[in-house]
Amino acid sequence: MDFILLIIAFRFLQTHAQTKELYPEWQSLFLKGLIAVSCFLAIQVIFNSTDILMRWVAHSLNLYVIYAAYNRNVFSPLKPYVYAFLPVVLIHVIQDFTKLVASDFYHSWENWFDTAALFGWIWLVAQFIINRKQRKALELERIKAAAQELEFKKSQKQKDALEIQVAERTAEITAQKESLEKTLHELRAAQSQLVHSEKMASLGELTAGIAHEIQNPLNFVNNFSELNKELLEELKVELAKGDLDEIKLIVSDLEANEEKIVHHGKRADAIVKGMLQHSRSSTGVKEPTNINELADEYLRLSYHGLRAKDKSFNASIETDFDEEVGTVDVIPQEIGRVILNLVNNAFYAVSEKKKILGTLEDTELAKSYKPTVWVSTKRISNGVEIRVKDNGTGMPDSIKEKIFQPFFTTKPSGLGTGLGLSLSYDIVKAHGGELAVTSQASGVETGQESWTEFFISLTN
Repeated sequence: MDFILLIIAFRFLQTHAQTKELYPEWQSLFLKGLIAVSCFLAIQVIFNSTDILMRWVAHSLNLYVIYAAYNRNVFSPLKPYVYAFLPVVLIHVIQDFTKLVASDFYHSWENWFDTAALFGWIWLVAQFIINRKQRKALELERIKAAAQELEFKKSQKQKDALEIQVAERTAEITAQKESLEKTLHELRAAQSQLVHSEKMASLGELTAGIAHEIQNPLNFVNNFSELNKELLEELKVELAKGDLDEIKLIVSDLEANEEKIVHHGKRADAIVKGMLQHSRSSTGVKEPTNINELADEYLRLSYHGLRAKDKSFNASIETDFDEEVGTVDVIPQEIGRVILNLVNNAFYAVSEKKKILGTLEDTELAKSYKPTVWVSTKRISNGVEIRVKDNGTGMPDSIKEKIFQPFFTTKPSGLGTGLGLSLSYDIVKAHGGELAVTSQASGVETGQESWTEFFISLTN
């Protein structure tokens, strides 16, 4: 029985103290001691001899191990060993002690001692079974914890990898953002340059028109100045003769010519002021402006500008200005630029239609076509309306949907930037108004009627 007890004790120690892993040298020494004790006990069994002193030595060692395991933290894993072996060891110690000091009492109650020892062994075996299950559960928990730790490390590695990817992606996005900002800056610069080019092109057309316009009053000034010079020579002659009636007639002609010189001089001055007003940068301040005069001025400037560039160009102009329109608070340079752009487009449309009709076999159709541009103003309930209409090529619906988009143009390359109508739309919107278009493009080749009309509505 003692031999079996030692084997069970040894297994407990291996399991809880982890002697193989933590104390391999102590494990070897303990195993040698266990073999020696087992041999000694085997000899006792063979010769049916009992040595009380040796049994007490064994009991003392067991009690010491129990005490050490229970009181030293380093041996805390051996506490299940204490709970399992303490009843067996105590029963044997009491049994041997009673047998030593009171043998008669021991023999009288020997059966009870054996019964108690049996229960001690049952307790030991039960603890051994329970402990194995607990150890398995703990081992499963340890494996689970190890798996969780492994999973955590794996997830941590994935997290680190993701952080690296995020950092790389962030750096890439930052580089792309800087590149996009640079590109956007370049596009804005290019757009500003194109807008400036569009304005300069508009100014160039105005300059040609103004040059033509200013030439007329200058011609009148020069002609009447020459007449006055001749009249002054005649006046000298008549003064020498003393013919008062003739002198009065010549002086009257001089006064009439002088009035015409002053009139055309003021007209030239007004044209120059208009040119300066258009060429200088807009202050962005609205001022009361006579819409009829503004529309008429820019209509004439557009026509004469086109005539100056192309002597073969010709078109009829019809105006219908409502006298009730009066003045409207607008930025005259901006609204004038809108009217100029719409009128230029109208003249271009009628010129293109005449060219297309001229290529057809039926020349009578081309001869009967009369290019015409209409400009009208009208007082409406909440402001004024300006209309610019032409009987040119017209526009299909697919083009009308895009006509106000920036950089969209139907003109050949080099003849348009595609910004004129877009800028005009923005200018009218900034004034709180509306710019719209209606058109009909029904077969230029067949001679059917086609036209385009723009509407500018401005609130007063």
